[in-house]
Amino acid sequence: MQTRTDPARQRIDTYLSETGLMSRPPKVVPLTGDASDRRYFRIMAADEPSIVLALHAGPIEYDTMPFVNVWQLLRAIPLPIPEILGHSDALGILALQDLGDVTLQAHLGTASPVEHTALYREAVSIIAQLQRRGAEIDPTRYVPYTVAFDVEKLTWELQFFVKHFLEAYRGVQLSSAEREALTGALAPIVEELAAEPRVLCHRDYHSRNLMLHGGQLYIIDFQDARMGPDTYDLVSLLRDSYVDLPEAAVEDLVGYFLALKGEPAGLDATREFRRRFDVMALQRNLKALGTFGYQTSTRGNTVYIQYIPRTLAYARDTLARSGRFELLRDILAAHVPELR
Repeated sequence: MQTRTDPARQRIDTYLSETGLMSRPPKVVPLTGDASDRRYFRIMAADEPSIVLALHAGPIEYDTMPFVNVWQLLRAIPLPIPEILGHSDALGILALQDLGDVTLQAHLGTASPVEHTALYREAVSIIAQLQRRGAEIDPTRYVPYTVAFDVEKLTWELQFFVKHFLEAYRGVQLSSAEREALTGALAPIVEELAAEPRVLCHRDYHSRNLMLHGGQLYIIDFQDARMGPDTYDLVSLLRDSYVDLPEAAVEDLVGYFLALKGEPAGLDATREFRRRFDVMALQRNLKALGTFGYQTSTRGNTVYIQYIPRTLAYARDTLARSGRFELLRDILAAHVPELR
């Protein structure tokens, strides 16, 4: 519960006073945050639409914030994103359009099969639009065109998995020989993904970062957008740690994505895309396990433990489908039985 002596509440009250909202005493409701150090609050005043305040750890520079730069890029495409309604650099506050509380993840529990399919097709079409229009926009103004999933970034993410999931969360003690073998087994994944043609990627495109508002999906948490493989966001959506999707639905949505992109419809082309999809899925799911391990072991945030079994199952199935990764599977399964 927030009190008026709480530093966050003091910052909120100062912002509301400066913007005139304090003249209509609002209700301030803390919201569940993400895995960052930002905190979110819903501000509800009588006879006014509610807004969301994002409180950063300290002062901000609005004009140089990656969030703002990417927001401008996504508006130019355009894609459905929340409006920025105001800011205070000194107070470290962004005021955002309130999209409500219904994520795609939350809505799926009540959606009919027809609505479920329609929502996922809408989500896939957003990825296709991001990639198509992202290739047409002047890249010189926007930060995401200057960063990519290159060898360094992909390697760092897989080492993050080793450090925070295997070692910190699972307590695995790798011998020097095992560590060297594991590094060698992960290297082909990095090399292949880093060599692929790059498109604009959201970078964390899953059911908790898609909000259902006014009958359509909106994208949030987009500040880390960067260049990467065309499979990246699709993998994030269809191999989502937070949602179970039937494999038949995944196949249908992959086909829908390829149709939107105008890709060849032949069996060989589809198989090649699925092969690349699986390589990306393996990297993405291992990285997610690293994040869950880090949140649990380092930050004491146990909410992510519930998503580990599903993510391990995705990684296990991908490893089993591809004969290329038998060595990697053997090394990991020796310490993580769920991957056998």
